[in-house]
Amino acid sequence: MGWKIVFFIFLLLAFYFLFDWMGQERILRKYLKRTYRSLDAQARRRLRENRRALLLMQKQKGFWYRVEQRLIYSGLQQRLPGLTPEVFIVLILLLSAAVYVPAAWVAGTVLGGLAGIGLVLGIGYLCLSTLMAKNYRSVNDNLLKFLDFLGNYSITAGEVTGILNQISKYMDEPLKSVLDECYYEAQTSGDASLALLSMAEKIEHPKFKELVRNIEISIRYSADFTSLVLNSRRSVREHLRTRQERKALVNEAVINMILLAGMSVIILISVEQLIGTSIWLLLCFTLPGRIALAAILIIFGLLYRQVRNMDR
Repeated sequence: MGWKIVFFIFLLLAFYFLFDWMGQERILRKYLKRTYRSLDAQARRRLRENRRALLLMQKQKGFWYRVEQRLIYSGLQQRLPGLTPEVFIVLILLLSAAVYVPAAWVAGTVLGGLAGIGLVLGIGYLCLSTLMAKNYRSVNDNLLKFLDFLGNYSITAGEVTGILNQISKYMDEPLKSVLDECYYEAQTSGDASLALLSMAEKIEHPKFKELVRNIEISIRYSADFTSLVLNSRRSVREHLRTRQERKALVNEAVINMILLAGMSVIILISVEQLIGTSIWLLLCFTLPGRIALAAILIIFGLLYRQVRNMDR
């Protein structure tokens, strides 16, 4: 018993001196600063590459680009300017580690910890998708109004970004912010074309992207903005009509999903009555049950994704 007490005291002293040394040397603060500088440098390098790809009209791909686009489309990067894809992934990893330990301890298995991580990632994906869908609907609702305001101005190549800045006060988010950012970027850099192309990348709506790129081409070749606005208005109206038809299909798909979920619950309750054992215990605490539960969640996740894509 005595040697255990001595060992505990030595261990306690060792940890005390270790943390005291780390505090004096500011090891953790230096490491965090070095990590942040590295992430910031990578974000700046990726930003330069993205701008270069825009100028060369190259189609961009890759994991980091997709993560960055989701952060932009959801509006998170606008609300939190320091939230780069690298910082976002680090936060996700830290959150996953923080969830894994208590989840594995409560479930008593490694699979319980992994299930906890999956639940957190699923909730995060759902929240991000909801924010993206909200911004998409906002742009869709403001697109015709944007074209109407644009058609009221006699636009010349030199003042197009200034007119976008004037129109922005009548728009809802996220259009309001991206129009202002386009104006300030054009004023700072002196390159209206690059500012417009950069603005197109900040909005998910395909018709808005198409309109902005057409404006950029019109600036470059001094084309007629009046015909551009008229053709774009016609195209947007057709898009809205088609979207209404798809929306009816989406509503039908949502009803089918609800019916499918209700039927699944009824079937599970019926099976529980037949076997005399709680079906929820079987689903949550047996391997076949967990596999079946995971399959059900994956199916509903795929259905949700398909329904969301139909609403585009």
